[in-house]
Amino acid sequence: MNEKDKLLTIGQFAALHGINKKTLMWYDEIGLFKPAAIHPSNGYRCYNYRQSPILETILLLRELDVSIPEIQAFMQNRSAENLRCLLDDKIKDLDLQINHLKAVRNTLQSHRQNMNTLLTMDLSEISIVEKEERCLVTVDIDEHTSFEKEVELITAETARFGLGRLHDASYGSMLPAESLLKGDFEHYTKLFIEIPFLPRKKGLHVQPKGNYLRAFHKGSWDGLALRYEEILAYAGKHKLELSGFSYEKGINETVVDRIEDYIVEIEIPITPQSSFTATL
Repeated sequence: MNEKDKLLTIGQFAALHGINKKTLMWYDEIGLFKPAAIHPSNGYRCYNYRQSPILETILLLRELDVSIPEIQAFMQNRSAENLRCLLDDKIKDLDLQINHLKAVRNTLQSHRQNMNTLLTMDLSEISIVEKEERCLVTVDIDEHTSFEKEVELITAETARFGLGRLHDASYGSMLPAESLLKGDFEHYTKLFIEIPFLPRKKGLHVQPKGNYLRAFHKGSWDGLALRYEEILAYAGKHKLELSGFSYEKGINETVVDRIEDYIVEIEIPITPQSSFTATL
């Protein structure tokens, strides 16, 4: 007798595939996976090794969250084409799950970095940092845009890019550097959404790679003007030319309740001819 035709008990066959024998009993009861033979004297289910590839296919599909009815339909019309179509669908679903987990991981890393900043940095310091290019989704606003309208715009963009939840992205506001140089610290022109792993494509705002002036402001937004005056004074003292936009985002919303404790991170690009390579 061929070794692959030798019969195994239900316990042996279950152990071979790392499952509980009750699973095999259930599969038999619903007609999904039948034993190779039933012992004539005691009615015990027996299996052979040739059945292993079929069972492994069923277990793989279950691991991919394919429903029992879907698997039953496949088993009744088993073919390479049908399995390929089924696996194509599940690979797409799995890719979406992987991308979501990557986005969640990126969000967690961002929160951890923010907490590390809070715990280790002198928030009164103004410094120069190097940043990589990143693509941002932006919406246009002006002084007449209400808070309700801002929420509506942000909600529409998060839906358009398929974000499952708000925490899958980071949010902030943008103030033109040319406005800062004119002493205008109030007229924001854009809100931004930073979506993890967003590919560069037409219509997105590109925050350029390079050196940035970084500062922090603690407290209500009323005090931001004074902080910007300090930033401009610092830039003038060190002969730094600011360009593009000032990017603002809150970094501690998850751990504070009072506006007095709220911390805004401010980053402004420095033009190449004025760039530094080290923190001042």
